[in-house]
Amino acid sequence: MTDAGTRAIMVSSSSNESPGGRRPVSLRAQNPEVYYSDDAIVTADDATIAELKRIAAENPRLRSRLCTHPDPSASLHEMLIVHHRDAYVRPHKHFGKPESFHVIEGTARVVIFENDGQIRDVLDMAPYGQGGLCYYRMPDQVFHTILISSEWLVFHETTAGPFDPARTAFPDWAPDGSDEGAVKSYMAAIEALTDI
Repeated sequence: MTDAGTRAIMVSSSSNESPGGRRPVSLRAQNPEVYYSDDAIVTADDATIAELKRIAAENPRLRSRLCTHPDPSASLHEMLIVHHRDAYVRPHKHFGKPESFHVIEGTARVVIFENDGQIRDVLDMAPYGQGGLCYYRMPDQVFHTILISSEWLVFHETTAGPFDPARTAFPDWAPDGSDEGAVKSYMAAIEALTDI
């Protein structure tokens, strides 16, 4: 078995790379879900997204991301994130980390909660030109989750670094993801409340 930290993938959608055209992107695994690029200028195209979907489909949590910042200690984190429809995004909030979210492909509802778990707002998200919201910027300390309605959701997320798991909080009113039945029941209840 290959160590995830040493796995490197070259993604190219064209065999004839030319100035201004498509270029290969190197992907270096931080773990089975998180990849970085060592390229000076990080780019992404259809082949990059297809590779991120392939990686996500092979992961138990059905997600993957390409971090376009240099490493976890960077002060600004920018990521291309891919989630399958069945991925569970546990409600969470961040401390000192506002985030922006820009949809590239797919549709979803971002559900925003009060601290007690009551639904505060629902944002219908879709790429530009499809009638939904294509972008949001959220302040820190706001509980939120994602309900994905398309097969895949691909989005660009920006937030403050450095990465520190202590800066993310999870509520006790939502399952932690370890019990598949509890997750399905919770998601069904949230979907009914948001009329997805």
